[in-house]
Amino acid sequence: MPIDRRALLGSLAVAAAPLPPLDKAAPAPPVPSSETIPLWPNFPPGSPVALPDTRLKRVPAGAHREYQLKGVAMPAIHVYRPAVANGIGLIVMPGGGYAYLSVENEGSRIADWYTRHGYTVFVLNYRLPGEGWTNRADAPLQDAQRAIRIVRARAATWQVDPAKVGVIGFSAGGHAAASLATMAGESLYEAIDAADRLPTRPAFVGLLYAVTTMQPFATHSVSRLNLLGPNPSAALVLRRSPVDHVGKDTPPCFLVHALDDGTVPADCSIDWMAACRKAGVPVEAHLIEHGGHGFGLHLPDTNPGSLWPEMFLRWTNRHIA
Repeated sequence: MPIDRRALLGSLAVAAAPLPPLDKAAPAPPVPSSETIPLWPNFPPGSPVALPDTRLKRVPAGAHREYQLKGVAMPAIHVYRPAVANGIGLIVMPGGGYAYLSVENEGSRIADWYTRHGYTVFVLNYRLPGEGWTNRADAPLQDAQRAIRIVRARAATWQVDPAKVGVIGFSAGGHAAASLATMAGESLYEAIDAADRLPTRPAFVGLLYAVTTMQPFATHSVSRLNLLGPNPSAALVLRRSPVDHVGKDTPPCFLVHALDDGTVPADCSIDWMAACRKAGVPVEAHLIEHGGHGFGLHLPDTNPGSLWPEMFLRWTNRHIA
């Protein structure tokens, strides 16, 4: 179902209540953004008494460096503005198995690529569920819902069309993106300001080697454990398995997965594609022979999968024109 532009613009007219200010004290990403906007004006929902300590660490990642962020005490969006905005907003959700955030490989580098093509990019530092939050299974999705609402509420500031805000998620971040795409009607927190009247359904969704289910033996066990904790109920597993909630209102989806991915089974994307086709949701899938997991923008030019950023760009432009 397309976004109703008139209804959205009408709701934006009442979204004038003050939003969280620029947070100059937030940890800087490896590639600095122009602005950092905290999601919550006070403490996030379900905050523990002692917030986690923020840690940004450089670690080896094959032949490439990688920065991992842990201890997301105050979730935020890092804003990357293009030289000339084309009106499209892209929220980027890094992966990391819900144990850390891959803030460079699947965050700032992605932002840099798409801002060079006119997109206004928002890298989301969402909470990691195992860091003491009382609502661990809901925390990442709460942050994703709040993030897209803030982007829409401030769309004019960033020269973004509020009806052209999409998401792209990687690995566990893909699970958060897939959940946002399928659970737009799920109320997960009490409204804070007028921005929370805005819709959470993205205009389009990119899923890169994404975790799309929490069913045992069908997904990434680390992501499942970190999100749901040990021994989750069958009802919780089903609620947090977005592939089981794909329906006619799910936005158009773009998938990339390597068949030799030893971390997140390619079946996660294959099953998502099948669910989209059954529901009549536009879907495009690229299953590459080699690439492993977590490749971001690092695939060699000899690998056809290295073309995925350009393919996603063309696909997105076609679906939101």
